[in-house]
Amino acid sequence: MGDKRVCLGEVVGVHGVKGLVRVRPFTEQPEAFSAYGALQDDKGRRLSLEAVGRAKGVVLARVEGVMDRDQAEALRGTRLYVQREALPVIEEAETYYHADLIGLSAETAEGQALGRVTAVHDFGAGELLEIAPDPQTDGKRGESRLVPFTREAVPEIDLEAGRVVVRPPQTAGAAGSAEEGEGAEADHGR
Repeated sequence: MGDKRVCLGEVVGVHGVKGLVRVRPFTEQPEAFSAYGALQDDKGRRLSLEAVGRAKGVVLARVEGVMDRDQAEALRGTRLYVQREALPVIEEAETYYHADLIGLSAETAEGQALGRVTAVHDFGAGELLEIAPDPQTDGKRGESRLVPFTREAVPEIDLEAGRVVVRPPQTAGAAGSAEEGEGAEADHGR
């Protein structure tokens, strides 16, 4: 996996006056982000967090060295990362970390290059792979497309070979890019 980092959550606000932060988790178990030891922010600064409670879709956390509301407020918008290697091995068949899918080459069953997986989205109706043309490898430019992340549309995933086989639907439309949940897990076809 190399030097890949995975975003486990984001500080979205403060709670109280004693320095607690509100973290929007991107993990399957909301408090799991604090189980990996010190995390890093976008600049590589180490942050130690302890989950202390939950409130309205967020986890309340204590950050080591943050003692008051002003210090906590300074962390608003901070994304929290861990090295991919620190995450546990997924035992379930056909379940993947989003970070492992992002960057894979996408091709048809016949070997025609479609681009690279640039994101995994879930807008409420099931997970989608965003596939963007890769001008460096296939010479194509253009807009991204969204493909349902189902066994039918993505029949093969080969992490070791760095590729996914895609059967793009005939009605696949173009889509813009978005940053979303790299740390989440994807259940292929569920």
